[in-house]
Amino acid sequence: MKKICLFLIACLFVGVNAFGITARQVLDKTSAVLSNKGGVSAHFSMSSGKYGSASGTIAVKGRKFHATTPMATVWFDGRTQWTYMKRSNEVNVNNPSEGDLQAINPYNFINMYRKGYKLTLKTVGSNYQVHLQETDKRRQVQEMYITVGKSSFVPSQVRMRQGSKWSTIRISGFKRSNLGDGMFRFNSKDFPSAEVIDLR
Repeated sequence: MKKICLFLIACLFVGVNAFGITARQVLDKTSAVLSNKGGVSAHFSMSSGKYGSASGTIAVKGRKFHATTPMATVWFDGRTQWTYMKRSNEVNVNNPSEGDLQAINPYNFINMYRKGYKLTLKTVGSNYQVHLQETDKRRQVQEMYITVGKSSFVPSQVRMRQGSKWSTIRISGFKRSNLGDGMFRFNSKDFPSAEVIDLR
């Protein structure tokens, strides 16, 4: 009788896992939403012990993104990043690290979660919250919490830890867009007086 009870309990857990959603499935579905062929756009606000505070808009298409805040504009074409600082009228050019990209682009996790992280899932109100814990010491982001809507799979918040410092990015006003590739590259003709500083 005891063996039958243990067998039924085991079957129950297998059934729960078979019909419930996993952390990876949540992020796979979120990735599919964010991977809209034409791109997506949203508003964001960030508070960070490492990067400070900022708010603005972001447009994303695959690995490319374009972010605008009152202080700066950032373009990233998948490899090179240009950052225009309004106060100094300078454009810094670099090839950003994984951690740098995550701090600027809250949707960068869709390129990170598949390798080097242990994923766990819990429900928080009407949202899923996926916890990512690094298993590869080379990862620059050691830990992340990603909150997404249960029905929409649209992320509303990303919290990440680099070293001992946490950053929180809140996202709102998500919409699918049709974005041209030129949007993700700096055009010097639009900033003729800016000083370009190549940091690569």
